Amino acid sequence: MEKVLQLVFKKADGSKKVFSVTDPRDDVTADEAKTAMETVIAADIFAADGIGLTEAVEARVRTTEVNVLA
Repeated sequence: MEKVLQLVFKKADGSKKVFSVTDPRDDVTADEAKTAMETVIAADIFAADGIGLTEAVEARVRTTEVNVLA
């Protein structure tokens, strides 16, 4: 099973941007994710086309299971 931590941000234009972190720790907390997201926003280093990140929307863990049939 593959796990990915997805950090969802709102951009200044109202659209959303998702950053994916592969193989996150199993014990990552909501508070840790929120603090990391706030740090990313404050650093203001991800501004595609001059549109920066303005808000931490959510952090979520996505799991994918692959079942090989043959």
